[in-house]
Amino acid sequence: MRRLVRIVSLFAAVASLPVGLGVPAQAFSRTAFSQAALSQTAFSQAAFPLVSKGNRGSDVVALQHLLTAHGRSVSADGVFDSGTHSAVVAFQQSEGLTADGIVGPATWSALAVTLRQGDNGPAVKAVQSLLDAKRGSGLAVDGAFGPGTDSAVRAFQSHAGLGADGVVGPVTWKNLLWHYEKIGFGSGTMCAQSPDGNSDAHWATGGAVGQLKAAAATFAATGNGALPVGDSGFEHGGDIAGHASHEVGMDIDVWPIRTDSAQCTAGRITWQSGTYDREATRRLVQEIRAKAPSHVTLIYFNDPQLISEGLTTSYPNHDNHLHIRYR
Repeated sequence: MRRLVRIVSLFAAVASLPVGLGVPAQAFSRTAFSQAALSQTAFSQAAFPLVSKGNRGSDVVALQHLLTAHGRSVSADGVFDSGTHSAVVAFQQSEGLTADGIVGPATWSALAVTLRQGDNGPAVKAVQSLLDAKRGSGLAVDGAFGPGTDSAVRAFQSHAGLGADGVVGPVTWKNLLWHYEKIGFGSGTMCAQSPDGNSDAHWATGGAVGQLKAAAATFAATGNGALPVGDSGFEHGGDIAGHASHEVGMDIDVWPIRTDSAQCTAGRITWQSGTYDREATRRLVQEIRAKAPSHVTLIYFNDPQLISEGLTTSYPNHDNHLHIRYR
């Protein structure tokens, strides 16, 4: 099935589940972006991400800044915890939205405000943090929409095929929030691997990247080395060599852990290899699941012991890597 059909089907299925400015919040227009405006998009597959309790990452940071801009102050730590959930519910109630704590298109539309050069406040921080995470802009997240932020916004709009006017309106918000994020490897907790020759296939949704980063950081603290990350997807999704999935930014491959902790330098192994460290790999899987208990759909890996423990699922050709699918 082609990429667009998959993405539309994915968002339709998820949506069916039960599941600023330097001015006071009440000064914001309470009128949601029009459907006509939201239908305009450069990336045909662009959609506001669904974010809920347990999510992590750059989209959550932007959400938290926007909540603060609307008078629902929360820490912008990128973790959608109970405090953020409560703030979302309160905001939804104030806007007459379904108060389920799930941030979908209607909630994003009510939260996002049009911004331009000269504006200040937490909503500007939301834009700056997204530009930094998803396009590597290097902006200071200071809440001041100055010339640097204006230039970064225009650069993103040009990249997305939008009119580069420097105004962050509904279409720019949607494309920026949808845009995939490149997995960063500078922290020492992860290393990049390209087993199928897809050298730039290290992009995924902001949520998937955020969940993986958190698990890798905790795992690295155990002293078992960095996490080797294989293919995820391309910057805007689409077909990827050697994979039937990995098209919508939610699938990430990682390699099993070695007894010598040299998984980033000594090559990939299988669960049958003499240098395979089952205990460390088990700990890695546990960390991945613990960081996103309701947002990990499955983990394919053919170690029969981990399968018997309910940690992974058997699937052909997954002896030498773990395939994580985030929700």
